Amino acid sequence: MQFYNLLPKADLTTRLLFVAIAGIIGAMWAIPTLAADGAKEMAWGVMGMELFGGLALFLFGMEQMSDSLKAVAGERMKSILAKLTTNRFMGAITGAFVTAVIQSSSVTTVLVVGFITAGLMSLAQSIGVIMGANIGTTITAQIVAFKVTKAALLMIGVGFVMLFASKNEKVKHYGGMLMGLGLVFFGMSVMSDAMKPLRSYQPFLDMMIQMETPIIGILVAAAFTGLIQSSSATTGIVIVMASQGFITLPAGIALAFGANIGTCVTAMLASIGKPREAVRAATVHVLFNVVGVVLWFFFIPQLAEVVTLISPAHPELSGIERLGAETPRQIANAHTIFNVANTLIFIWFTNQFARIVERLIPDRALEEEGLVVAAKYLEEDLLSTPSLALDRVRLEVLHMGEVVQEMLNRIMPAILSGNKETLNGIKDMDDEVDILYAQIIDYMGKISKGTLTNRQTQEFLDLMAAVSDLENVGDTIETNLVVLGQERIDAGVSISAPTRKVLSDFHDAIKKAVGGAIQAVSQNNEEVAQMVINMKDEISNLADSAAAHQARRLVAEEPNRIPAYTIEIDIIEKQKRIYYFAKRMAKTVITAEGEMTAELA
Repeated sequence: MQFYNLLPKADLTTRLLFVAIAGIIGAMWAIPTLAADGAKEMAWGVMGMELFGGLALFLFGMEQMSDSLKAVAGERMKSILAKLTTNRFMGAITGAFVTAVIQSSSVTTVLVVGFITAGLMSLAQSIGVIMGANIGTTITAQIVAFKVTKAALLMIGVGFVMLFASKNEKVKHYGGMLMGLGLVFFGMSVMSDAMKPLRSYQPFLDMMIQMETPIIGILVAAAFTGLIQSSSATTGIVIVMASQGFITLPAGIALAFGANIGTCVTAMLASIGKPREAVRAATVHVLFNVVGVVLWFFFIPQLAEVVTLISPAHPELSGIERLGAETPRQIANAHTIFNVANTLIFIWFTNQFARIVERLIPDRALEEEGLVVAAKYLEEDLLSTPSLALDRVRLEVLHMGEVVQEMLNRIMPAILSGNKETLNGIKDMDDEVDILYAQIIDYMGKISKGTLTNRQTQEFLDLMAAVSDLENVGDTIETNLVVLGQERIDAGVSISAPTRKVLSDFHDAIKKAVGGAIQAVSQNNEEVAQMVINMKDEISNLADSAAAHQARRLVAEEPNRIPAYTIEIDIIEKQKRIYYFAKRMAKTVITAEGEMTAELA
């Protein structure tokens, strides 16, 4: 059990490898037992190698196809989700589309959690997207149900040429997608051929009859899906078994129901230790899937009848041959009808779902939250999709920027008239900035281990530079401006009202620049970035005006005018340095088309 708990932290390839090894070990244990009970000797070794080799090809092909789909369309998914979730119905359609493209309902849920946390979407709005995500997962079953295994090797060959011969990144991704799809069909073909001898092996057929009991089928599929954390893979394997006539339609429907429950394990594991919004979204996923299965459990025979009527029939065949020809498509259609019907039924009750979940998962009391700052948006589940992971870094820049901006808001009043306790409080806030900086850099290190396109690599480098510049702003406040405030107190300097106004006006401009830089990076907004860069002349004029004011004060007959002049000039210089970092942050957002304009600034 302890070893299984490590699986969610492993990548998909590791989990699939574990499942394959576990399957082989199980087969080595089960096959001699079956052989002892059977009346006919079979080539178990060859069958085992073909079966698990085909399973490996099938699962690897699904991962390859999914990764390529994410690379091709991942960058558009966030904007599509953000724009098309204005109501529950559009949310469901969008959730279905996004999940069909990225082939992962858990990734869709993670994206939704980010929107809720950022205040861009309410929990009630997100429920429609989560419901739609279940529909999107049925696309894989529909694809797998098409028997195009004869074209599998052609797809692998063409995909291989596109993947390794082309220099165009998009062509490479499309090649990877085609090759992955070919491996899925080829793996199905290998597994199907390996299973043929089992058609006449009575002990195995007796074991499969147990799947006719719906509760057993649901539990088996839920456990298997929870282990490999992919309902699409489970449904695909069920369809392969159905193609050999081992599974009847009612048994296949029960297994598909179990896969729907098992996929909730991924969402629940991903929500452990996450903000309340993540736990609530995962709970919505569990409630929707479990209640849906319970609702349909007693209507499996009726669903089977409906699916039989609308699916292609093969009356020219008989017995196990007809079962193998008709059942795969029927199971895929039942899976789709089940999820679409559940969405149409429950989508009218999204507000009620939200209220139930909010009662089940109440907000923590403030004292329980503690004072330790932690990243809010850096989701490990998105690391396999670099474009989405980089987008989460941008959101975390906004989170880190909120702390830096709060430091900026407090520092000038503290320098001008605060005490050492106030200054030390601002200094301590830089510890939070350093913690967030370390967490962002660690997350970006994980992103760098993946396969990045040229565009993503440039975005990665720009974000790394922007995060470092933002951290430098915090350090400048801590190590320079706080120290100047302490020097003012130690020297007993009192800053005059006119000087306070000059310094405050200059500080307001600096705050505007830093705020703009944070907005530009977090939103990837070139217009705001250009505004920050164009502030150079304004900052220079304000700095010159402030320096001239200080020069006039230097010749005035005032007490402590020399220490006061030194501190005030240093305040101006350190703020100019903060603008320098803000401008550098803004420049990371400017694309090649705008670089010439930015360079002139």
